[in-house]
Order: sequence, then C-alpha cells, then structure tokens
Amino acid sequence: MQNLPGLIGGAMLLGFFGIAGWIYTTWLRIKNGYPLENSWGKAIYPQKNDEAMERIRLLSQENAQLRAELGSIKDRLANVERIVTDSAHSLDREIEQLRGKSN
Repeated sequence: MQNLPGLIGGAMLLGFFGIAGWIYTTWLRIKNGYPLENSWGKAIYPQKNDEAMERIRLLSQENAQLRAELGSIKDRLANVERIVTDSAHSLDREIEQLRGKSN
C-alpha cells in the first residue's frame, strides 16, 4: 500500500508517453504524406488525386510490358534448353531444314 501512489504515477507516466508517441507518429505520417490508417490497416482518407491515378496507370503499363518481356525470355530459354538437350542428329536435321527454306 505504501508504493501505490508511486505505481499509479508510473502508470500515468507510461500512458502519457504512449499517447505522446502515438501523436508523434501520426504527425510524422501526415508530414511525409502517408495516408492515415485505422486499427485494421485501412486508409482513413485514401488519397485519390490525379497524380496518384497517373502513377498507377504508368505502373500498370510498365507491369504489362515486363510481363510480355518475361514471356519472350521464357520462350527463348525453352529453345535454348531444347537445343542443349536434343541430340546432335536432330539439331543438324533442323538446321538443314532451315537452310532449305531460306534458299
């Protein structure tokens, strides 16, 4: 019972620092342009401005280009794997067929 006032004061001080830390981090988020979130991680005020929409459009376009390039690279890799694993006889036959088409 003698330490009860000290315990209450310590708990209040700890609560104060917790609230002050929460206010500080919220201020930093606002200052640096991060959207505020609720306790479930959803944005409270999602920013939907023209700049953000343009950035999303450009990133989507770049993503589509990279996916197409990756598909092309996969096809080329499959051809290289086929050439490496095929026997020399079938490779010679295919080369001769290609030479015959070009003439």
